Amino acid sequence: MSTERLTITVSDLTVHVVRKQIENLHIAVYPPDGLIRVSAPEHMDEDAVRMAVVDRLKWIRDQRDELLAQPRQSVREMVTGESHYVWGKRHRLRVVSGGKTSGVEIAGRGILLLTVPTAADRDERAMILEEWRRRELKVAVPALVNKWEEQLDVAQVEWRVRRMRTKWGTCNPEARRIWLNLQLAQKPRPCLEYVILHEMLHLVEPGHTERFERLLTAAMPDWRRRRSELARLPLSDDGEWPPHDVPGRVSQ
Repeated sequence: MSTERLTITVSDLTVHVVRKQIENLHIAVYPPDGLIRVSAPEHMDEDAVRMAVVDRLKWIRDQRDELLAQPRQSVREMVTGESHYVWGKRHRLRVVSGGKTSGVEIAGRGILLLTVPTAADRDERAMILEEWRRRELKVAVPALVNKWEEQLDVAQVEWRVRRMRTKWGTCNPEARRIWLNLQLAQKPRPCLEYVILHEMLHLVEPGHTERFERLLTAAMPDWRRRRSELARLPLSDDGEWPPHDVPGRVSQ
């Protein structure tokens, strides 16, 4: 699918426009800073896009105001007492230095125990926690992929995990491969399943079409609730918020 990108200013707002081979215009407002993105049909000229944004200005401002009013988690320093999220639940970090081996475990109710070498700095501690999250995902993902392979009647789906700044997941239909954001290990498990289903469904319907939404609703009737949960603050532990490729807030 070919795309064309440009940036326009409407009133005092910066709007990012992506022209695609789609039928209808979509407007999304992304957390955490209220980035505005318009997906527009290729045939729609800039004036028409501007008018569409103007028509929705009140809705856009309302969404931005709501997002900017929400509290945010500061960048994690990887020290004892900080809050960290595991599968949607908040845990207090307890750092133990000088251990014979590095590792992470849930120790007691609400305690995330991080064992690190004596001289480990903030980045080394973060890497140990990140690798633990990667292993958590690699345990959780296979059963969900197998489930949706059967229900969607698709086979031999390859999946991988990586850190992504702008998406919760992506799909390469030609390679039959999906990528999952490492930070999904911080979100509730139903959110992980939603992202897996969403990306695997692109093997059946590549675009975000009306058919795609019908298939998604038929397979997972509560997908909108899961998507909202995925977008809920606080932000991820490194202070970034990676929006999924389906806007969390859309006007059509």
